[in-house]
Amino acid sequence: MHIHILGICGTFMGGLAALAREAGHRVTGCDAGVYPPMSDQLRALGIELIEGYGADQMTLQPDMYVVGNVVSRARLPDGSPKFPLMEAILESGAPYTSGPQWLCEHVLHHPSCPRHVLAVAGTHGKTTTTSMLAWILECAGLAPGFLVGGVPLDFGVSARLGASRRPTPGEGPAGAEPVFVIEADEYDTAFFDKRSKFVHYRPRTAVLNNLEFDHADIFADLAAIETQFHHLVRTVPASGRLVVNAREEALERVLARGCWSDVARFGVRGDVPGFRARGEPHAFDVLKAGVLVGRVEWALLGEHNQMNALAAIAAAEHVGVAPQVACEALARFDNVKRRMEVKGEVRGITVYDDFAHHPTAIRTTVDGLRRKVGPDARILAVFEPRSNTMKLGTMKALLPWSLEDADLAFCHSGGLGWDANEALVEMGERAVVADTIDALVAKVVKTAQPGDHILCMSNGGFGGIHARLLSALG
Repeated sequence: MHIHILGICGTFMGGLAALAREAGHRVTGCDAGVYPPMSDQLRALGIELIEGYGADQMTLQPDMYVVGNVVSRARLPDGSPKFPLMEAILESGAPYTSGPQWLCEHVLHHPSCPRHVLAVAGTHGKTTTTSMLAWILECAGLAPGFLVGGVPLDFGVSARLGASRRPTPGEGPAGAEPVFVIEADEYDTAFFDKRSKFVHYRPRTAVLNNLEFDHADIFADLAAIETQFHHLVRTVPASGRLVVNAREEALERVLARGCWSDVARFGVRGDVPGFRARGEPHAFDVLKAGVLVGRVEWALLGEHNQMNALAAIAAAEHVGVAPQVACEALARFDNVKRRMEVKGEVRGITVYDDFAHHPTAIRTTVDGLRRKVGPDARILAVFEPRSNTMKLGTMKALLPWSLEDADLAFCHSGGLGWDANEALVEMGERAVVADTIDALVAKVVKTAQPGDHILCMSNGGFGGIHARLLSALG
């Protein structure tokens, strides 16, 4: 099959392209921003990339157009279509589908090789937990397929098909179906399919890691997201497992709407059924119903990663991996790019990169670094409110709370429709705002001292601020 992917350079669609190519399909694609590193990765796979969404791409005559959710029916100021290729597809009657739908039909649940899908959902920690789970299954000998919204350092790629069969006894846990781990996003599927992406995956094991309000551009409130999570719950069979964060009231409301599968909770208190941790986030015992089943000692920081680990352990158990084996694998887990990644050190000043962009994620990331460096070291939190939710200002009131553990906060306010100075006013002189990256770098460099830890947080490239800081500090 020849597929042509619209929006191919997005993390999900790029991973889908890699899977399709590995499966033997001819893959071409287009995007408005065909640039490294995704463009290099895709071209290395032999995938032809086209800049823009011109209608002339109809001459490719693929068997199927796979449409990313970046594509819409939007019009430019002059009245012309923003995506002329999509308009031509609709006019011609050519076949098209969404990325999640294509993935379901041709990879996850293809009749020739149906897979046991383990889906990781949640507002935070999806990429890290998905990577942990894939690594556990790899170490257990299951050779999992996976699609992650990042690059797990242990694998070096964001997607692969994995084994076409479950290993036989003696090679790992036995079973009829090979396993596939997928990061399950609640964002909508496509302009013509407003369901959350994850309802297409039909998992047998579903992790519900946490649930807060996010994606204010498409969801009116938390209740609307809870409805989508319950749609996911409805797709899990009775023989399946829901792995649920026991500390999340929103998830309890989701389950109260109806639950038809086994539920394994993590983060429980006391010796009740479920998984819990005992000890510090970098070194902790794992207990199930109060019984010690393993121990994890690793380099990861923060209680949020401890919770991510418990979720991955409980999910892996559902496909036959003993918690002790899972704990041993996590002790060798190298995390994901852009998760508290050290970018360099100059004059005793360390610069970090992290993907945190939601107030809760910012708070847990800063807390994790604080636990590592201690109470006396200075943390300079440098961030940009870049996600659609943050740009809308929906959660601006939570920013002072999210930055409590930082000594100083530097906010890039360029492109915002709200006043960052006003939002951060209760932080007083601890908060600094700049409307350009250059100005922000200058303010950070002027303030930084030997021994400081500069934590840069964004879900985008942040204008290459890490390299700029290291150069200016040198």
